[in-house]
Amino acid sequence: MGKFYRDYADFLKERFEGKVQKLTVDVGHTCPNRDGTKGRGGCIYCNNASFSPALASPGSRMSVAAQLQAGKEFFARKYPTMRYLAYFQSYTNTHDDPSRLIARYREALAVDDVVGLIIGTRPDCISPALLAQLSEINSSGKRVIIEYGAESSHDTTLQAINRCHTWADTVNAVNLTREAGIDVGLHFIMGLPGESRAMMLATVDAINRLRPDTVKFHQLQVIDHTPLARMWREGNIELHLFEVDEYLELCKDIVGRLDPSITIERFTSSAPSDLLLAPRWGLKNYQFTNLLNNLLAAE
Repeated sequence: MGKFYRDYADFLKERFEGKVQKLTVDVGHTCPNRDGTKGRGGCIYCNNASFSPALASPGSRMSVAAQLQAGKEFFARKYPTMRYLAYFQSYTNTHDDPSRLIARYREALAVDDVVGLIIGTRPDCISPALLAQLSEINSSGKRVIIEYGAESSHDTTLQAINRCHTWADTVNAVNLTREAGIDVGLHFIMGLPGESRAMMLATVDAINRLRPDTVKFHQLQVIDHTPLARMWREGNIELHLFEVDEYLELCKDIVGRLDPSITIERFTSSAPSDLLLAPRWGLKNYQFTNLLNNLLAAE
């Protein structure tokens, strides 16, 4: 079966020699729409415990270096030549004093076999000054990748989910990051409240105009202990939660519409079973991808 889109393995192969593995690092950051900088309560769907792997321990318990060392020990038994990317994932990993941020990044890069950083953040939490320092790191032989949670290109949606930033913020962040010579990724959620299929595909058109290096998609999930879960249970919000076949068709159209030079890192997310309320597909991410590839091959 041929390849129907540029995947993350292609992206990594072009940038690193040999195999690399992400190791998640949690340093206890918060978000500007949680701590009052921009808002309170966070995004309505967000429970960070739903996507923080068990390898990541809270920053108050383990140092950055210790977390990475634990992750390395987990993988090194099976893959002794593996190298690693320190993935600052949970919450907003540029929302702190720049000197503390850079110190954490450098601590990660000082760990043996860590060859780069992936920094997850928001598009309204990046500055030219921080980008300049990250650009220096990127030019030193340790690659930096920044992933921005954009979620949607529609400001009405961003307001409805309490995102507390705009699409213009995303456009600005991508442009600044590209100017700094740093790889940039974007993350989107399909099926957010109030969004039609046409709106989701319009977001794909907006992605094409921005031309990020990578993009992640996943279906909206209702996660326990979130404002969205409470609203859903109480009948105070109308949601269209995808069935597998319907989401496969949407992803097929996304592949056909997205600029083929943009890497698609993933199409789905699988929250832990004890937190996931709906939709409960019972599929691993790779199983969904296999179904999608079969659908694309049948075209």
